[in-house]
Amino acid sequence: MTKHKDLKSYLKAIPEERQSAFNNLRETINAAIDDKFEECLSYNMFGWVVPKSIYPEGYHCDPKLPLPFANLANQKGFIALYHSGVYADKQLHDWFVSEYPKYCKFKLDMGKSCIRFKRVDDIPYDLVGELMNRMDMAQWINLYETKVKG
Repeated sequence: MTKHKDLKSYLKAIPEERQSAFNNLRETINAAIDDKFEECLSYNMFGWVVPKSIYPEGYHCDPKLPLPFANLANQKGFIALYHSGVYADKQLHDWFVSEYPKYCKFKLDMGKSCIRFKRVDDIPYDLVGELMNRMDMAQWINLYETKVKG
């Protein structure tokens, strides 16, 4: 795995056939997400985090790190969107799973927080935008403190 020093080096490493889809997903997320989240390199991928200036406690797994909310990664066989809200909020998860077939003709490939896009020509950008818009930073911090942090 390549260790990236910043977001620019990450973008340069994405294969040409995925560049457009990755950039479109990134733009979709940035247009829809609460603008208090900070885009940065997080866990060696694109991340949107709660800045330490807003949530100084950081992430309970490693308090030196800001609290993660979403990540976007170019993986070997797919583009992955990791969304912590989908992991922590069953209602949001169930909403996403029920909406997905309305936007895509192929079966949803999803883990606990990971949504895998194997076909770059069938990414539901509108649905991703709606997902990102369904939880603001205050809601995420509250959910994190009540359901994740423990």
